[in-house]
Amino acid sequence: MNKQEAISILQKQGFKMTKRREDMLTFFAKEDKYHTAKDLYKYMELNYPGISFDTVYRNLNLYHDLGILESTDLNAEKHFRMNCGSHHHHHFICNTCGKTKKINMCPMDDVEQLLSKYKIDGHKFEVYGLCPTCQPV
Repeated sequence: MNKQEAISILQKQGFKMTKRREDMLTFFAKEDKYHTAKDLYKYMELNYPGISFDTVYRNLNLYHDLGILESTDLNAEKHFRMNCGSHHHHHFICNTCGKTKKINMCPMDDVEQLLSKYKIDGHKFEVYGLCPTCQPV
């Protein structure tokens, strides 16, 4: 998803598009990686001194609920990134920098056979480790 698509979703849902909200979307649109609420807060605080952490987190939850952002738990903390749901895929996520790489295969094909008598409602498959840039030399 790009910034304009996200703005369109917010407007269609009747939400006011403020400069703050647009700047939050810009933050996520410029890098293909996961960020914490704290990362966004630090970024926003540069242009909006005195912005509350609650405001940042409330908007993160709104964007997540609307499908603009996706989230994962990384190092016991919730991380967010722009939704990239153009087609079904999974991710490798770097534990250090949060960068992602698409994995264009799904283990559910095998799992569905193993659980043929079970009703599966959904799944999430993520692989964690260190990207080439973050690996020690």
